[in-house]
Amino acid sequence: MTGWLRRWRRKRILAQKRIPERLWQEVIAAQPLLMRMSVPAQQQLHELATLLVAEKRFYGIAGLQVGPWQTTTIAALGCVPVLELGLDWYRGWCSIVIYPGGFRARHAYPDDAGVIHEQVTELIGEAWDGGPLVLSWEDIQGGVRLDGYNVVLHEFAHKLDMRNGVANGMPPLHRGMSRRDWTRAFTNAWNQAQAAAAAGEELVLDRYALESPGEFFAVACEVFFELPERLCAGYPAVYEQLRRFFRQDPLQRSSSSQAIYRPLTTERN
Repeated sequence: MTGWLRRWRRKRILAQKRIPERLWQEVIAAQPLLMRMSVPAQQQLHELATLLVAEKRFYGIAGLQVGPWQTTTIAALGCVPVLELGLDWYRGWCSIVIYPGGFRARHAYPDDAGVIHEQVTELIGEAWDGGPLVLSWEDIQGGVRLDGYNVVLHEFAHKLDMRNGVANGMPPLHRGMSRRDWTRAFTNAWNQAQAAAAAGEELVLDRYALESPGEFFAVACEVFFELPERLCAGYPAVYEQLRRFFRQDPLQRSSSSQAIYRPLTTERN
């Protein structure tokens, strides 16, 4: 779809299929992360969420009936990372699959000898490169506290990371951002987290961040938006890189929020 046609189509969607105001306000009221945003930011998010609902296909699995409440909640949270970037950052994939709760994912991988093995993992979210984004509705509903745990933010962060082809913690950076500065900030934080984990010390990010650089980025994004004070205090260089990447400063809108950190107990991907 050409640029002018996409813009025309989106303008028409906003004029004819905007998420109803009452539903939108109910979703905002149910999500502390969205409640602390300014009214102009909420209005901007309203437009992005409307377009995401129109441009992605939502599928309920295992008997889950997906309606406006589910699609609006996921779209609202999922558009927070692209509030200042635009919806085109989510181009290249079209489906969001929603399970009632945690689900089992089956993956095949080769060992060093080239033998293919199959592994079954219990997950609450998963993002496929070029494929669907998969979520657990139970965990979306359970993630309404500002505690650094948000499966929607986590999986949409993976989608941003994958715009470079692989979830390795290095999304496409904007002009004027330095790959060297980004790498230094995240590498130093990674090394500090590994050392803290080995010493049995409290971690800034959930331990799941240590699974890989891609997971470190996704978990850091969750904490960036939900617990910015924690990330800024623990890894100020990472906070600065994410602030520049997302073109948002959550610290400016979090001073009045009540935040409680709760470690993860279920795997995410």
